[in-house]
Amino acid sequence: MIGVLIVTHGAIGESLLASASQILGGPPPQVTALGVSRNDDPDVVLPRAQALIAELDRGEGVLVLADMYGATPCNIVARLLVDGRVEGVAGVSLPMLVRVLAGRNGSLAEAVARARSGGAEGVVHMNRDRCNGSG
Repeated sequence: MIGVLIVTHGAIGESLLASASQILGGPPPQVTALGVSRNDDPDVVLPRAQALIAELDRGEGVLVLADMYGATPCNIVARLLVDGRVEGVAGVSLPMLVRVLAGRNGSLAEAVARARSGGAEGVVHMNRDRCNGSG
């Protein structure tokens, strides 16, 4: 199973993980969140993130989800990436996280694709793209 690390500003990742756990019916294994505050030194956070990745990786790799591309959490994630072993996707959202957690038994590349599609398909203009087709 692919490990998942969520790296976000503050407690956003913990909140997303708690919500995903409710949707999925319980806490998923091999997932954790790492919050970064504005006062954190990235050089101090990096070893913590590396230790979490080592803990989460049981041979299938780790997908790291960050909140905002270009922000401090994402910049920390960029220093963790190893092609085919540790992959990163920015823009984490609840639909993205649920899609990833619901199907982690494939390849790491498939998990990246699920994350991207979950994030993109989770954005809906409700006035125009209503589920019932009216509008």
